[in-house]
Amino acid sequence: MGKAGLAIVVFGTACTSEPGSTTLPGLTTSTPLNESTTTVGAISTTTGGGTTTTSGQAAKWARVNLGFVSAYILYRDNEAALVDTGQAGAEGDIEAALNTVGLGWDSVTSVILTHKHGDHAGSAVGVAGLATNSNVYVGEGDLAAIGPIESEDGTQGPVSVRDGDNVFGLEVIGTPGHTPGSISVLDRTAGILVAGDAMNTGSGALASASANPQFTEDLALADASVRKLAGFDFEIVLVGHGEPILTGGSDEVNALADDLGA
Repeated sequence: MGKAGLAIVVFGTACTSEPGSTTLPGLTTSTPLNESTTTVGAISTTTGGGTTTTSGQAAKWARVNLGFVSAYILYRDNEAALVDTGQAGAEGDIEAALNTVGLGWDSVTSVILTHKHGDHAGSAVGVAGLATNSNVYVGEGDLAAIGPIESEDGTQGPVSVRDGDNVFGLEVIGTPGHTPGSISVLDRTAGILVAGDAMNTGSGALASASANPQFTEDLALADASVRKLAGFDFEIVLVGHGEPILTGGSDEVNALADDLGA
């Protein structure tokens, strides 16, 4: 993939709760959010590879580790896309992660929600109020569940996206099953897939959303989405739950798709 120096920054917090509800108007979720406490952890840096789809500079990404769930910042040329916003009240952790890589809220031009659940979209309203240069994007199948988000200038969002759309140089891949509007995003040139909850590594191994039937609306469709992702080429897989896969991402997704069968 023509690897160049890819900077990976992990901003860590520990959380005692499991995924749950949010204050986002109209949002639905499977279980209530329990009270939680968070502590700021250490920041570590490693190197990998990749270039962006929209400039010649090296792609960079940062993980906002909220304990049981992660959000991700993809940034270049002093602009950033935030993929997911974590649970309600995560704005401070996201801001700290932005600051760690030399950015602020004014750098965020796109906020992409992989799906409607409260542990991924819970801070969407708060983030939209801080990232005033951004648009909020969500898969069209989850648009009604998210509900309106009003920006400072009075415009309404979020904007619905579908399979094949492009946001911040990232290709939108429709990956329904976990929810009707679940999406993943892919930087083809950098070889980075942000999978949302289409897949997870929470058990220590890559798994389909169908492995968590209590949170997934259509198990067969969730597995079909994994098989769809197996048709793309990428090195890194960034998941909502569990640790990212930093090498051999396509191979791992292909193996999982084979295990799931036709």
